[in-house]
Amino acid sequence: MLDVVDVIREYNAGRDPERLQRKYTAMRHDPFTFLRGTCHLFYAQLPPAKAFEKAPATWVCGDLHLENMGSYKGDNRLVYFDLNDFDEAALAPCTWELIRLLTSVHVAAASLDLSRDQANQLCHRFLDSYTGALRLGKARWIERDTATGMVGDLLGSLRGRLRPHFLDSRTERRGKHRKLRLDGRRALPVTDKQREKVTALIQKIGAKESDPGFYTVLDVARRIAGTGSLGVDRFAILVEGKGSPDSNYLLDLKQAMPSSLVPHLDIAQPDWETEAERVVAVQRRMQAISPAFLRAVTMGRKSYVLRGLQPTEDRVALTDWHGKLERLDGVLDAMGKLSAWAQLRSSGRQGSATADELIAFAEKRRWVTQLHELAQDCTRQVRRDWKAYCKAYDKGAFPV
Repeated sequence: MLDVVDVIREYNAGRDPERLQRKYTAMRHDPFTFLRGTCHLFYAQLPPAKAFEKAPATWVCGDLHLENMGSYKGDNRLVYFDLNDFDEAALAPCTWELIRLLTSVHVAAASLDLSRDQANQLCHRFLDSYTGALRLGKARWIERDTATGMVGDLLGSLRGRLRPHFLDSRTERRGKHRKLRLDGRRALPVTDKQREKVTALIQKIGAKESDPGFYTVLDVARRIAGTGSLGVDRFAILVEGKGSPDSNYLLDLKQAMPSSLVPHLDIAQPDWETEAERVVAVQRRMQAISPAFLRAVTMGRKSYVLRGLQPTEDRVALTDWHGKLERLDGVLDAMGKLSAWAQLRSSGRQGSATADELIAFAEKRRWVTQLHELAQDCTRQVRRDWKAYCKAYDKGAFPV
């Protein structure tokens, strides 16, 4: 039996203390936030089951839960709703991806005011949509014109989001010049050394582009975002873009860490040059369209994922289901399809199952029943771990 306190402290060792303390505090809030911040613990405690052992290997984002899908603008300038976090990406049994999503539904039920029966219904919808999409064997996508329900509401609401308003929410404007807002909520100050290193990296990237001036760095800050990755090197970068002050662009530079799934897998993984190469390569093959500026870069001895921060980037407000379960049902329907399409899209790549193997797997039903039962076991484990964590946290076991 794992010692939850020791495992969490060891995994987070060496992270930026200021942001790590925010992570520890957030994880104390509720079991769902704890689940989001402890992907490494979740997979370390997966119970042995045929639903995992006999499932075909696929590319997975590795951290699929209710809040790891969202909107973004692709490099073709269209807005999509898709999987959007690939930090833990790996080649794994396809059911590893599914069990984490199912568990997240049950764990989040209390904060969403869902009954156990309602959570079960949503889980059934997710797996029904997943297996149905796999059986069809064709990868599709969700964009504004094809989205419905709460996903459609989200993508429709993005039409009015303009870059100046987005910049105003993240920066302070002085005449024709902007600076990142160091509000302690989204951004913190950097050291002079950090600013110099990040600026040099972006200038090096820009020198190879057709418009180097676009990448002129105006400001740099330590970025606060997410839960699981809080404390790793992460920067928000304000660049000249298409012109100051209202056509500046924001970039996100995030250190890529090893996938927490890999130590628990007996499936051989490709020999990636860097962790960032792994993240970007899997994201590109699983998403229908990649977001703008996505690339793997290195800074010193560390590798990072560079991408754009956009006005069109957002998540579905799950709490706005207003007592109408069909609204959440539509979200889980979309998530099931997106999960299947991502696995089909990346099938037959570097050891992943072929589309025909995935179609055959979807025709079987026993593993579906097993996953529903396993999700209950995993949910109970997460809640036990959260209670143990809270008890240790309250006793001061997580100083940084």
